[in-house]
Amino acid sequence: MSIKETNFKHVSYLWDDAEAAKLAGDEVALLIYRSNLLGADLRLTNYGGGNTSCKAMAKDPLTGQEVEVMWIKGSGGDIGTLKKSGLAALYVDKLRSLKNVYRGLEHEDEMVELFNHTIYDLASKAPSIDTPLHGFLPFKHIDHLHPDAAIAIAAAKDGKQITADLFGGTIGWVEWQKPGFDLGLQLKACLDASPNIRGIMLGSHGLFTWGDTAYESYINTLEVIEKCAEYLEQNYGKKGPVFGGAKIQSLDEAGRQKQAIALAPILRGFCSSKQNMIGHFTDDVRVLEFINSNDLDRLAPLGTSCPDHFLRTKISPLVLGLGKDEDLSDVAALKARLAPAFDAYRAMYTEYYETCKHPNSPAIRDANPVVILYPGVGMFTFAKDKQTARVAAEFYTNAINVMKGAEAISDYTSLPRQEAFNIEYWLLEEAKLQRMPKPKALSGRIALVTGSAGGIGKAIAKKFAEEGAVVVLNDMNAERLEGAGEEFKKLFGKDGYTTAILDVTKADQIADAIGKATLAFGGVDLIVNNAGLSISKTIADHTEKDWDLLYDVLVKGQFLVTQAAAGVMQKQDIGGDIINIVSKNALVSGPNNAGYGSAKAAQLHLSRLNAAELGADKIRVNVVNPDAVISDSNIWAGGWAEGRAKAYGITVAELPAYYAKRTLLNEMILPEDIANACFAFAGGLLNKSTGNVLNVDGGVAAAFVR
Repeated sequence: MSIKETNFKHVSYLWDDAEAAKLAGDEVALLIYRSNLLGADLRLTNYGGGNTSCKAMAKDPLTGQEVEVMWIKGSGGDIGTLKKSGLAALYVDKLRSLKNVYRGLEHEDEMVELFNHTIYDLASKAPSIDTPLHGFLPFKHIDHLHPDAAIAIAAAKDGKQITADLFGGTIGWVEWQKPGFDLGLQLKACLDASPNIRGIMLGSHGLFTWGDTAYESYINTLEVIEKCAEYLEQNYGKKGPVFGGAKIQSLDEAGRQKQAIALAPILRGFCSSKQNMIGHFTDDVRVLEFINSNDLDRLAPLGTSCPDHFLRTKISPLVLGLGKDEDLSDVAALKARLAPAFDAYRAMYTEYYETCKHPNSPAIRDANPVVILYPGVGMFTFAKDKQTARVAAEFYTNAINVMKGAEAISDYTSLPRQEAFNIEYWLLEEAKLQRMPKPKALSGRIALVTGSAGGIGKAIAKKFAEEGAVVVLNDMNAERLEGAGEEFKKLFGKDGYTTAILDVTKADQIADAIGKATLAFGGVDLIVNNAGLSISKTIADHTEKDWDLLYDVLVKGQFLVTQAAAGVMQKQDIGGDIINIVSKNALVSGPNNAGYGSAKAAQLHLSRLNAAELGADKIRVNVVNPDAVISDSNIWAGGWAEGRAKAYGITVAELPAYYAKRTLLNEMILPEDIANACFAFAGGLLNKSTGNVLNVDGGVAAAFVR
């Protein structure tokens, strides 16, 4: 460990001189390197939060002359994963010349359009609203971050004085104002008034620091944040216990997870009244300290201070009035208790909108809470996808850190409601939302496909993930499941899936898998009963063990998974889909197939029975009947191929061609064909279809449903 590393206790020193040396002379590359290091430490800034920039000389493509260009993180990017393609590049002199046409605060938003006239690299990212905050400062490298420790001071009632005393006048102060052109001018005025400062604190917002090189800016940023964090640490407890001390104690981890699994689907149902939401649960120790405290009821309604926190977490959280160890098994009674709390939250949010709206404000958005706090148990967050829900939880945890620090040194202050509204319903933010891609067909859906580590199951899970669903991969084979998980991580990222060991004949493993889906995503609403096996023997050779195995996996397994999933879907009360992968053998009689064929027939009729029973809950139950899906399928293991070849009087090698030739379309059936059929049922166009059978067999006349 270097001497430089030992200087820091509250932040991570990650600079590698050897790596940086490889980038010497390339200021833009050093900007990206510095940005990625800063973004790797969530104590320094949140996901997607903050901006970094550098100014460097470059050749003007029109004149060939050397000009100063500012490279800055573009709109909507994340410094932790920033690449050159995520930067905006602007002529510095043209950007600064916009002062000549600036018409004042009432015309702030029109300046964003004018940024386009200052762009140097036409292929670069769109400039963000923070562009002038960097552009008017003269420094070569600038960091604008949202560190919890700094915002705690910025959000304290006495933040300006604390900043002056702590840094001896070397950190400037600019009062809260919505980011924009005027705030950039204020930063420049602050520097002009105190030319020797090393940074500027933005009230309730964040921190600006800088340097003449990438390394100087990096070190300056770390040192300022370290000093803020050290100051907070020295003051914890001086005013009294953190958050007024503990009001209640948490359940143990197993108890917290049990309560979260029982409650999450109900909360998801309430939060999905406008569109399906995906959930996230955390019982992080920092969250528990806050939600178990005496000050929870005073601080939670205040909301957050930093605009980035607020945009992700809404005006304030919903605090549940449930006891930590209550019996949550009476779903009807629990819903009746919670409904008034959600109604009150929606009414509060509507009043907030109506009170603060402007004549040109966008229409009111979803009035449901994003953050839900359950004292003694943990925090739930709900959003349009898993990443957004997870990041909302991270941001609210940051907000808790800010409240903790501000309360330790002074009194916490949040954004006034009008200022918060002006950020949330900012026309520029609305324009950003409108530019986002349309949701995919399965966005907001949580899918569990049994036997999804390979073959048909993996093809279905992959199709669903491609169409926007989050998926629960599962298999009996841990090694196979791990491989599928790695594949999905590369394809869809860590937020796109979770994994669970699952033997569908074991009710406890089914409960664990459903529980894992509930903790990871908030519930489940798209089930595909795909797990299966095949045994092809004559009646004489068929054993009782063979018979029991087929019926346990195919029939009992389908029943148990459907039973467990339907219970969660009924809690959510937002409908759902159950798709059963059966077989043309459910309808077609053939030799050497008594056990498998009759079990498939049982699966088919069980599907009809479930469709009849669950329709009242808007849960659709449909069947896909494949035939002879040979590619990457476990069905061909265990002698099935040999048995079928023997039954048809051909060799195993001749089976694929044999199956194709006996179909009306003369086609082989692939796992992707079955996946497409499942998507046809679940993708939204067949929402009024249940109890149906879709054959995907190339056309086998004997399997026509009649």
